[in-house]
Amino acid sequence: MRAFRSLLLSFVMALPASAETLCTLLIDAPTGATLLEEGDCDRPVTPASTFKLPLAVIGYDTGLLIDAETPVFSYRTGDPDWGGAPWRQDTSPTDWLRHSVLWYSRRLTHELGADRLAHYARRFGYGNADFSGDAGHYNGLDRAWIASSLQVSPRQQAVFLRALLRDALPVSPAAMQKTRAIVERRDVAGWQFKGKTGAAFPRRANRSFDYARGWGWYLGWAEKADRQVVFVTLTQATQRKEGSPGNLTRDAFLNEWPGQLD
Repeated sequence: MRAFRSLLLSFVMALPASAETLCTLLIDAPTGATLLEEGDCDRPVTPASTFKLPLAVIGYDTGLLIDAETPVFSYRTGDPDWGGAPWRQDTSPTDWLRHSVLWYSRRLTHELGADRLAHYARRFGYGNADFSGDAGHYNGLDRAWIASSLQVSPRQQAVFLRALLRDALPVSPAAMQKTRAIVERRDVAGWQFKGKTGAAFPRRANRSFDYARGWGWYLGWAEKADRQVVFVTLTQATQRKEGSPGNLTRDAFLNEWPGQLD
């Protein structure tokens, strides 16, 4: 426990002064034991791009996704392209998660529909399962998961991740295995991390975005030898800063993953 608290302290110190940690949660995947919990891990917020993980499971379970490279969707004029060149090219499921391509998610959500998405989310225990979108704007299939109606807590994220790892979600085993296979991998201090970032900005009453208060997620699992740890961390900016809040959160977390966990 002392080592995990050292991890938290190192992580908090590594964060930019312009961000605060809302929750850090570490769970032993085999047993479900909580190794570390700091902050309010039950407060629901937007999942942002971390929603791509349950969406991938749903996509594979329904047959919309086939494997790591199929289907390939092509960029269309008018699709969101603010993610740069990787968002303006043909995209496979692996590319979708690696580059967090928004329009690929929208192709899936529009095909699935709000009712089927909500059905799966309720079965997963994934937040409030609300895919209505911004009130009065009927845009749930485009952005329910981005600072809008869908809300999930860090603890619910951790429960979902542990079930994904243990083939315990109410879907086909193949859907879970294929989802795990496309999650981005990073190697740090002898550990293998499989994780997903997420970033979103709160909306003001006039529907503009508050870029000084962005949420940053990094969640997934870390493995070394016979150890497997589910991790979820959520931050919120206190002032505007260059770069994605999700990427900043991920980089601070990984840069300070301490060797004493061995």
